[in-house]
Amino acid sequence: MKKIMNVAENYTDDMLRGIYASHEQVKYVKDDLRCYCVKDKKPGKVAIITGGGTGHLPLFLGYVGDGLLDGCGVGSVFQSPSAEQIYNVAKEVEAGSGILFLYGNYTGDIMNFDMAAEMLELDDIETRSIVGADDVNSNENLEARRGVAGIFFMYKCAGAKAVKGGSLDEVLAAAQLAKDHTRTVGFALTPCVIPEIGHSNFTLRENEMAMGMGIHGEPGVWNGPIKTASELAKESLETILQDMPVVSGEEVCVLVNGLGATSQEELYILMGDIHRELGKRGVKVHRVFVGEFATSMEMAGASISLCRIVNDEMREMIDMPVHTPFYTQV
Repeated sequence: MKKIMNVAENYTDDMLRGIYASHEQVKYVKDDLRCYCVKDKKPGKVAIITGGGTGHLPLFLGYVGDGLLDGCGVGSVFQSPSAEQIYNVAKEVEAGSGILFLYGNYTGDIMNFDMAAEMLELDDIETRSIVGADDVNSNENLEARRGVAGIFFMYKCAGAKAVKGGSLDEVLAAAQLAKDHTRTVGFALTPCVIPEIGHSNFTLRENEMAMGMGIHGEPGVWNGPIKTASELAKESLETILQDMPVVSGEEVCVLVNGLGATSQEELYILMGDIHRELGKRGVKVHRVFVGEFATSMEMAGASISLCRIVNDEMREMIDMPVHTPFYTQV
C-alpha cells in the first residue's frame, strides 16, 4: 500500500483537518470533525443533509455549499456516519423550514439517517428522506439499486428548489424528479486499497475489467477483457436506455465520472463516443459534466449517467449556478 497519510486509523480525520484548513466556507460542530456543514445558514431555507463514507470525494461532503447542500455526516472509509453525527449536523443547519435527508441507498446509511430523523422529530423538526438509486446494473428493482454518481442531479435539483424558497415537500419533489429520470452504469479497471485494510478490495487480472462494479467493490455483471471506449459507451448507453427509454428529440444531461485514477483525457475520449452514440439516436445533449463526481479511492474506471430533462423547470434547476469548496458551476 502506497498512500500519503500518517496513521491509517486517522485517515478520515486527518483529511478533514486539511479541508477545514483550506476552506473557510465550511465548519464542524459539536467538536466533531465529522459533523461537516456550511458556516452560514440561510434563515427560512429548507436544509438539505447528505452523508456517507470517506473515499468517494467529492461525494458526499464536496457538495456542501452555496446552491447545493447544507451539511454532511462523514463516516470512515466506505462506512456510514453515525446517527448522532447526522443529528448534530441537522440541528446546526436547520433554519425553520425542515430538513431533507438525501443520500445513497446503502443499508447502514438508511438505518442511521432514519434514527436521526426520529431524534429530530422529538425536537419538533420536520424531516423528509430520499435515497439515490441510479446504478442500473446493481438490481432490476429501481428502489433496491445502489446510489452512485447520478445522485449529483438530485443534489442539483433539490438544492436549486431550496434556494428558490421551496417548501420541504417541494424540495423533496425536485429530488424525486431527478431520481426518476437519472440512470448510471459504471465499470472498473482496477481495485482500490482501503487504508485500514492495506490491500486491494477485489482482484482483476492484468487485461481484465469489471462491468457494473460498485463503488465499494460490489460485484458487477461481468468480468472480461478490457473493451474500447466506443464499446463501453455503446454497451453502457444500451443498458441505460433499455431501462429508461429516451426517444429522438428528447434532451439529456450527460455526466462522465472518473472513479479516482482515470485521466481526464480518457474521460473525454469516452464522452466523445457517448455524444456520437446519442447523436445516432437523435437524442439532444443539453449539458455535459466531465470529471470526478463520485470516486472510489484510487480505483481506475468510470461511470456514465444520463439525466433526462422533462420540463423547463428541471433544466433551470440543473443550470443554476452553485459554489462549494469542491465544485463550482457558473
